[in-house]
Amino acid sequence: MNRAVPRHELLTFREPRPDRPCVVIPVLNEGERFAAQLTRMEPLLADLDLYVVDGGSTDGCTDPERLAAAGAAARLRLLDGPGLSSQLRAGFAHALATRHPGVVTLDGNGKDGVDAIPSFVQALDEGWDFVQGSRYVPGGHAENTPLDRTLAVRLLHAPLLSLAAGTRYTDTTNGFRAFSARFLEDPRVLPFREVFQTYSLHYYLSVRAARLGFRVKELPVTRVYPARGPVPSKIGGLLGKARIVGQLLAAAGGRYDPR
Repeated sequence: MNRAVPRHELLTFREPRPDRPCVVIPVLNEGERFAAQLTRMEPLLADLDLYVVDGGSTDGCTDPERLAAAGAAARLRLLDGPGLSSQLRAGFAHALATRHPGVVTLDGNGKDGVDAIPSFVQALDEGWDFVQGSRYVPGGHAENTPLDRTLAVRLLHAPLLSLAAGTRYTDTTNGFRAFSARFLEDPRVLPFREVFQTYSLHYYLSVRAARLGFRVKELPVTRVYPARGPVPSKIGGLLGKARIVGQLLAAAGGRYDPR
């Protein structure tokens, strides 16, 4: 399959374990938030490979010694600048090249309850192809979520993508997800394209999975924002939010579907 994979530097800390799903975390200057998250994750990675995809951090949060000590299997560092979709394309490509049967993704900003990782791995083992984490299903928990984000997800983002996908999603901006290799490698999906740079791949895959009849479901997760101080986010200002809406509409309208 022809794949547009962003240029990156690969640093491997140990041999992969291809018989199990892996965990991919995109990171960019998350500082001590990511360090604390790694500490919480370490007991959960006994039989899972963790691939950290660095968009070009300058704060030392992805230093090789730190990642190796935390049990990471490899670090992929993009060479042409950050972008969530670019980071995911690199991570997915590495996971497929090392023959993992599925990929669990979550953010690296410390907001997610990492204890949910085993439930996403189990869902992949059970044959689910796309699993969306949600704060808003029974068992999920949201804390200190900014009001504008709650309204945007509940009133615009989730309803629009649900309508486009033909299935109900409740938390479509949440990066806690799982993808089967079967889904990512399907020639009707083609996630490895240059059009996916920032957030568009997130939106496209949630719609495409359901439209093509893959097994889709949501699982409860916890997402906790800081009680005070700046909100950990890479979406800034009105222009950034306008771009998000544009990509959302494009995904819902099928503009990213392979021709």
